[in-house]
Amino acid sequence: MLRGNFFRGLGYLGEGFRLIRQPGLRLFVVIPLVINVLLFGLLFYFMGELFGILIATAMSWLPDWAWLQALDWLFWILYGAVILLMLAFGFVIVANLIGSPFYGYLAELTEKHLTGQEVSPDDGWATIVKDIPRSLWREVQKIVYYLPRAIGLFIIGLIPVVNLVAAVLWFLFNSWMMALQYVDYPADNHKVSFKALRQLLGDTRLSALGFGLPVALAAMVPVLNLVVVPAAVCGATAYWVRENGATRN
Repeated sequence: MLRGNFFRGLGYLGEGFRLIRQPGLRLFVVIPLVINVLLFGLLFYFMGELFGILIATAMSWLPDWAWLQALDWLFWILYGAVILLMLAFGFVIVANLIGSPFYGYLAELTEKHLTGQEVSPDDGWATIVKDIPRSLWREVQKIVYYLPRAIGLFIIGLIPVVNLVAAVLWFLFNSWMMALQYVDYPADNHKVSFKALRQLLGDTRLSALGFGLPVALAAMVPVLNLVVVPAAVCGATAYWVRENGATRN
């Protein structure tokens, strides 16, 4: 049985956007934002080239059946949605690899703002530098978890008719991955393993999907995906404080 509250989960991203405007949090929003702007400029160019190649390749694999070819516009939409989701999360992966030390500290500051309690006795830039290896390793763990599942869903998405289901599965999977991606920052600050985090989110899966869905959609929108990352970190920290507390009570 699925537990949690989907609609409560939807509200955490909006709370994250409110939190990033707090004076004590702005610096750790601006620095990774500048990095992401530069990164996005490069990826936007390559994404356009890759999108055209992938769409053309996928369409060429379809059988030469008259009724199927008549629905080519529908497959363009479905394949386009699947590939756009892959590219959107790909952007998030790269952006988070670069910004992960900042986002971990941003999550720590956000939790302090929400609870009034220190997460760690260490503070400042020395903490960010010290945590770089651990932060990068956590990102690698998420990539290892994501890739085989993404490849499996992509292969399913190439099968005519079955890809109708694959598109829905992609949205659900990306919503789940976005929740894992961002709630991992406050979880890591509390030394919770990635495996344990998956169990914790599974205990409130509806809330997790509710939080991850708008993040996944925002990650697909150019320009908006530049600011959604720090907002998602803050929103995920609010999720951690409230949902994790709910599972313990």
